[in-house]
Amino acid sequence: MMQQLLEWILAGGYVLMTLVIFVETGLLIGFFLPGDSLLFTAGLACVPGNQLTETLNIPHFDLLTLNLCLIPAAIIGDTVGYWIGYKAGQSLYERERTLFFRKDHLLYTKAFYEKHGGKTIFMARFVPMIRTFAPVVAGIAQMPYKRFFAWNVFGGVFWISSLSILGYFLGANEFVRKNLEATILLIIFISILPMIITFVKAKYFDEPLTTPAE
Repeated sequence: MMQQLLEWILAGGYVLMTLVIFVETGLLIGFFLPGDSLLFTAGLACVPGNQLTETLNIPHFDLLTLNLCLIPAAIIGDTVGYWIGYKAGQSLYERERTLFFRKDHLLYTKAFYEKHGGKTIFMARFVPMIRTFAPVVAGIAQMPYKRFFAWNVFGGVFWISSLSILGYFLGANEFVRKNLEATILLIIFISILPMIITFVKAKYFDEPLTTPAE
């Protein structure tokens, strides 16, 4: 299923890949899209003379063009997600606590982003599903936009370029080409590791956040 989705997206060329990266990072409906594996496989498809493009019947890509298309899509996507959250969240701070709404949870989230917002935006880039919701939550938490934008740009550039370049250099390896699905699963697992490490560190080594008084 995953490989079929990747083949369909890659067959659409730069335009469809750019759209997928934007939707995954900017619109909540894109949480299921395979960003990490797409970037890695697209980078692999940039290797001159590789057989992947013929095997999967997909276009051959240029690494520089790929990055020039996808980096802006990732940055703009997170920006859209932030403003969706910011606009939707403004009214939440005026609401009183109800059975289905805990204002203290909202204030806790705001406190979390004040302390960990920058690295959260950066590291969320490498975690499937989380990267779709992180910018929206940052907007709801009213993370200062200048700070958000700086980490957004840094994270977007690093996420796109690192995975596509990794795919490009590993694409010359015969074992990787013959075990593409296993390699993609490994990439996804590695991408989740930073968030796991951060969670463990925050839980057991950092001082707990306190919820601001209402």
